[in-house]
Amino acid sequence: MKRFFYLLFATFYIFNVNAQSVDEDQLGAWYMYFFTKKFGDSQFGIQGDYQFRYWNAGSDLEQVLLRTGFTYNPKNTNITLTLGYGNITTGTFGDSKETVGESRIYQEALVPQKIGQRLFLTHRFRYEQRWVNGQDFRTRYRYNIFVNLALNGTSLSKGIYYLALYNELFINGQLSIGDGRTVQHFDRNRTYLGIGYGLGENLRMQLGWMKQNTVNWAKGQAQISLHHSIR
Repeated sequence: MKRFFYLLFATFYIFNVNAQSVDEDQLGAWYMYFFTKKFGDSQFGIQGDYQFRYWNAGSDLEQVLLRTGFTYNPKNTNITLTLGYGNITTGTFGDSKETVGESRIYQEALVPQKIGQRLFLTHRFRYEQRWVNGQDFRTRYRYNIFVNLALNGTSLSKGIYYLALYNELFINGQLSIGDGRTVQHFDRNRTYLGIGYGLGENLRMQLGWMKQNTVNWAKGQAQISLHHSIR
C-alpha cells in the first residue's frame, strides 16, 4: 500500500499562479470520506460525504462540501432512496480568499446491479435544489454510473483490489440565475478512473484521477477517498 501513496503524491505538482483564470494544466486534489449506516434491522439509515477539494495539492481552496441524508430501502428491493442536505463553501482559483456559500437539498436513488461474478454497477439519480449566495434559486439534475471490477475476488471486501470507474453528467434546471445572468443546460461532466482496496469488511480506500469538464474550463483532479459502512 505504501507504493500506492508514493505513486499518487508523485503526481501532485503546484504552479505559482497570479491570474484568477483557472489553470487547466494544474493538477488539483480532492480528499473525501463517504459513509453509510443502517438503523438496526430497519429499512432506514443515514449516509453522507465530507469532501475537501483544492485547485492544487492542498493550499488553494476549491470547495468544502458537507452532506448528510436519511436513507430508506423499500422492501424486497436493493434500491436506496435518500433525502439530504448539503452545505457548500466554494473558493476562487488563485490568490483570492473570497468564497461563496451554498445550501442544497437533494433527493437521490441508488440502483445497484451485479454482472457476472466480478463486475459491480451502481446507477445514481440525483435531483438538487440549490440556494447559492448572490443567485436566484436553482435546480440541477445529475446521473452517475459507477463501475467497480474486482481483480482478485468476487466481492469488494477486505483484501480485494478493484478497478473503479465512473462518469457523471450534470444538467441545470434553470437558465436564469438572477441580475441578467444565465447559464447553459449543460453544467459539467466528470470522468474518473482509479484503483481501490478493501482495508476491512466495511472499509475501502480508492486512489484515482478525475477529469472535470465545465462550460468554461476542463481540469484534472487527483482523488483520495474512504468508503465506510458503519456497523
